[in-house]
Amino acid sequence: MQAVRLFQGYLWHPRALALDLKALLPGEVAGARLLWDEVPPPTPFFEDGTPTHTQRFYQLTLLVFTEEPPEALKPLAEEAAKALGEVLEGLPPGVGWLLLEDLRPL
Repeated sequence: MQAVRLFQGYLWHPRALALDLKALLPGEVAGARLLWDEVPPPTPFFEDGTPTHTQRFYQLTLLVFTEEPPEALKPLAEEAAKALGEVLEGLPPGVGWLLLEDLRPL
């Protein structure tokens, strides 16, 4: 059995916005485990020039434990992306996020 990362990305929000991610994000999506850790901003500025230090950043990882090879998990990744996207779209205003498909073993 191996752990395969389906997606990795970031979630961020203004420092003044108090969020309880445990209450807002599911622990599991489509049978895959959703993990998050607070991290320093990955870049000093957003594309529009806004300093990232004004935000709290979290690294998001969606992983599954499986016997399947990573390339066989594409349908699961698509299902998880849809389900997680719906959750992320429902977060409060001011919350940003970026997820990128990964499909690599950890």
